[in-house]
This record gives sequence, structure tokens and C-alpha cells, in this order.
Amino acid sequence: MSVTFFLLGLKSQKGIAKGLIDGRLADCSSKPNCVCSEDGTQPERFVQPLKADLKAVKAAIVSLGGVITSESDEYVSATFMSRLYKFVDDVELRKGEGDFVHIRSASRVGYSDRGVNKKRVAAIRQKLNAAN
Repeated sequence: MSVTFFLLGLKSQKGIAKGLIDGRLADCSSKPNCVCSEDGTQPERFVQPLKADLKAVKAAIVSLGGVITSESDEYVSATFMSRLYKFVDDVELRKGEGDFVHIRSASRVGYSDRGVNKKRVAAIRQKLNAAN
């Protein structure tokens, strides 16, 4: 089993974030390894947008061990890597209306993430709340 996880970890390292699609973060697939704040996200995968600016969210991501991979005035992507098998997850941000930032956190490979992406968004939110 560990060889399979090792190979999936290697595969995940070769991917990239989905990016914006028609100005929105990509929809989550049917797999339970993604959360997103965009309208229309399935209820079990929905998280609230972050009340912050992109700069603050970016700082929170970096402080939690994320690596920024792309950024513009409207969009930021970052990666997080698991310790054991080196699985890569993508976190993407899109500047929303007012002082909100939409967020998507998703595993690149595998089926279930055991709630890791939802916990990651909660950790980012907690960092932002602690900074205010």
C-alpha cells in the first residue's frame, strides 16, 4: 500500500492548480477531496468566503507552510505538501465582492482527503481572525 501512496504523491507533484474558469474558481469534482466558497458549490463541499484581502490571506497561507505558485491582482494559487507521501494540494484564491476572498482547496490526486482541505481552510480563517 505504501508504494501506491508514494507513486500517487509523485504524480501529484507534477500537476498544477486549475486556475480561474470564466472568472471563477473551478468547481469541485464529485470526489470528497475539495472545498470551495463559490456559489453553486455542493453543500457538503461549501465553505464561506474569507473576510480579508488577498495580501492577508496570502500571508496566512505562507505562515501555515504553503508555497505561493502564482499571483495577480485578482488571483493567487499556492500548494501544500503532506509530510509522509508528499501529496500536493492546491489552494486557490479569487478576489470577491467587497472585502471577501473566495477560496478553493483541493487534492490533486486520490479520492478522499479525510477532511484535510476543510481543516486547512479553517486554519487559514483562524490565522486571519488572530491577526485582526
